[in-house]
Amino acid sequence: MRSLAHRGFWLSIVAVLLLTWLVLPASVIKPETITFPIIKTSIQVAREPVLGLDLRGGSRLVFAVDTSKIPSDKKADTLSVARDTIERRVNFFGVSEPNISVLQRGSMHTIAVELPGVAKPEEVVKRIGRTAQLRFMEYREQEVTEGTQTATIATFVDTPLTGAYLKKSSLVFDPQNGKPQVSLEFDKQGTGMFADITKKSVGKPLAISLDGQMITNPPIVQQEITNGNAVISGDFSVTEAKNLVKDLNGGALPAPVKLIEQNSIEPTVGADNVRRSLIAGLVGIASVALFMVLVYRINGLYSLVSLFLYALISVFLYQYSGIVLTLSGIAGLLLSIGMAVDSNILIYERIKEEEAQQKDKKIALRIGFEKALGAIREANSNTLLIAFILFNP
Repeated sequence: MRSLAHRGFWLSIVAVLLLTWLVLPASVIKPETITFPIIKTSIQVAREPVLGLDLRGGSRLVFAVDTSKIPSDKKADTLSVARDTIERRVNFFGVSEPNISVLQRGSMHTIAVELPGVAKPEEVVKRIGRTAQLRFMEYREQEVTEGTQTATIATFVDTPLTGAYLKKSSLVFDPQNGKPQVSLEFDKQGTGMFADITKKSVGKPLAISLDGQMITNPPIVQQEITNGNAVISGDFSVTEAKNLVKDLNGGALPAPVKLIEQNSIEPTVGADNVRRSLIAGLVGIASVALFMVLVYRINGLYSLVSLFLYALISVFLYQYSGIVLTLSGIAGLLLSIGMAVDSNILIYERIKEEEAQQKDKKIALRIGFEKALGAIREANSNTLLIAFILFNP
């Protein structure tokens, strides 16, 4: 039993050292990617935590949504779709945890976009502001009579097929000349519509427009296309093709938007305040550690290893899961460590009570854990219940 406990203790020490190495920031160790062949996965060590607006600052953009042509009973749905579309477009830029919300200023409907760590959001503004309405247009010939003269004018008219029926788009390269192209894949309904349009347009040009502008010269349809796939080719650069893919995959905005406000957000919590908060937290943890060792001796030492392991696992999850770290998040982490200490104290006090009754150490250890388990289970159940309520308001 004692040898098993010692092995567990030293395994915990190894885990603490490994996790400490994994959570060290890039300012301390060199970033590198490590592959674990047994589990066939790789991780990059020395990651920096993702900081929130209060610690890192960023930008705040406010867009006015033109809902003048939207029926009153559909405005709420339109704003919700617009918000989701903007969020998808922002995510394509790799911005971590943007805060996007729908606001109302009098009769004006707006969408506020807060971007942590983005100091110059000009490209984001450009991408968000595009309506990205993709349309397919059929070739038509119309006769126009003026006086005694009759002329035939070629024009393109909209079809029911739009970007709303697009399943996905992707960047591909022409196998003949290596030029970038944009591949389109329609959903089931869009596939049928595209087949009908191409069937009627065999031998004629078919135009594709984005926000009312022709993307490329209209190609001549050679045959009916029934597989729901199409390719947009043109004189694209790789960057232009990538941006077009992002616009199409992000979806079309259901209503035009216009930037009406742009502000830089400074960190609300200064670096000095963050440093002081961390020092206060470390002092608190050190005080708890000293108390545990003085009161519970060897058991207190065991509890410190488990607490450090708990803290390191929490920090590891912060860094490697992309969770945004805010000052309140740091406070929550320190509070959770304090709650873990409370569980240790419950267990060791129960063990001391059993030992005071002259019981064998093994029996006292088992009974102490059993008696403390009920209170620990109830406390953690309440915590989980509160967490569920907070995440599901």
